[in-house]
Amino acid sequence: MFRKVLIANRGEIAVRVIRAIREMGIPSVAVFSDPDRTSLHVRMADEAARVGPGPSAERYLRIDRILDAARLHGVDAIHPGYGFLSENAEFAAACEAAGIAFIGPSAASIRAMGSKTAARRTAIDAGAPVIPGTDRPVTLDTLRAFAATHGFPVLLKAVAGGGGKGMRRVDRAADLESAFRDAASEADRAFRSPEIYVERLLERSRHIEIQILGDRHGNMVHLGERECSIQRRHQKVIEECPSPLVTLHPEMRHEMGQAAIRAARAAGYYNAGTVEFLVDSDRRFYFLEMNTRLQVEHPVTELVTGLDLVRLQIEIADGAPLPFTQDQIAWRGAAIECRIYAEDPFNDFLPYPGTITRLTRPSGPGIRLDGCVYPGWTVPMEYDPLLAKLAVWADTREHAIARMVRALREYDIGGIHTNLAFFRQILEDPEFRAATLHTGFIDEFFQRHTPPEPAPDLAAVASLAAALHTAARKLSSDAGAAAQTASPWQTAGRDGLLR
Repeated sequence: MFRKVLIANRGEIAVRVIRAIREMGIPSVAVFSDPDRTSLHVRMADEAARVGPGPSAERYLRIDRILDAARLHGVDAIHPGYGFLSENAEFAAACEAAGIAFIGPSAASIRAMGSKTAARRTAIDAGAPVIPGTDRPVTLDTLRAFAATHGFPVLLKAVAGGGGKGMRRVDRAADLESAFRDAASEADRAFRSPEIYVERLLERSRHIEIQILGDRHGNMVHLGERECSIQRRHQKVIEECPSPLVTLHPEMRHEMGQAAIRAARAAGYYNAGTVEFLVDSDRRFYFLEMNTRLQVEHPVTELVTGLDLVRLQIEIADGAPLPFTQDQIAWRGAAIECRIYAEDPFNDFLPYPGTITRLTRPSGPGIRLDGCVYPGWTVPMEYDPLLAKLAVWADTREHAIARMVRALREYDIGGIHTNLAFFRQILEDPEFRAATLHTGFIDEFFQRHTPPEPAPDLAAVASLAAALHTAARKLSSDAGAAAQTASPWQTAGRDGLLR
């Protein structure tokens, strides 16, 4: 087994990987930029290496600095997490050239499937149905020609990445130029590639993905599906395993699973990966893309299958065969995950960096929290504001929803805005409970609901109470009357609301 593993990432996924390799008895090395110097993943790792200041391209996207840190600390394997360099074929190749194991697929597989346009070509060759779109990067002229042929709406997407970065919906020809420019600029910042391709946008479709896992000996299985239809700005925020739709039509799991395996085999794939599909109202599924890495939402699959995907990734990278076959995989119960962000959902999901003044974590049966925050830590403005992933498991979807509602009520983060209240509203929404899910769900949700009253910050309430009390004492000329003045502290309930 590996002597030492470097995690080429930050935040909650770095913490997740550190925990897995610690259970395996392997020392860990964290990398960090200056804004992340006091981050939890740096505190938890056995060793840490600074990768410098400047924008993201000068930190976690610098292959040379990551490899310099790996050599300095004597590591023999690198886990890329998700985002940043995780789907960068040059990084995987550079690790191999340096004699360092890349805990993921081969550089050739990443080129075949990590590029969204190359993945479309591979899926077509493997016989998977695909959405009408381009299998090459577009120019503004070819984009206009595609829209003229296929009509609106269309979706612009970054060739080199995912996570909603470099995506733009376009509903009319007059917006094509500005949307193309903005998508290319965002893709360049996020993935160091401005290349954009286009697809016909399927309205009210469901986003369902298949987790696959393969070893370097030719064995490959799928671990079932995840429903990822609840999205904001083309980025998933709530995920479920299993999909409520597939639960009603279980033959879909086998059909989609086999399509995913065919596409992955066509790319010579091994390690963990996810094949994503869009499903229309007639339950027809279409290949969307493949993520050649661990997914953010992998915990729901782990909760339902009982498998540790990060540990399996590491064992596969070390040359071990899969320890099970397809018919040995079982799915038990239901799991739901909410991505907890420092953002204001009722102000266009505006990021909300700041210092966390208090933190109460949910706990109890069936609760899992993958996080990276602690009281006193400042959420940096330089990165994606994901704070944690709250996941729950129960025997049924109905019970999992009830457990998630309970966990969301227990969860308290002070000092910043979060989307906790937003999730509480969604989990109580009749359409969500009825599993009437699609990628436009959140847009329609905002049309049905008014924003909740913001939860009071107890620290702010305490400060205001103290100030009012002091002012009352100063205004009173009668010491006796001042002594009988009711303290505002006495009017605050346990939830912080002034009564």
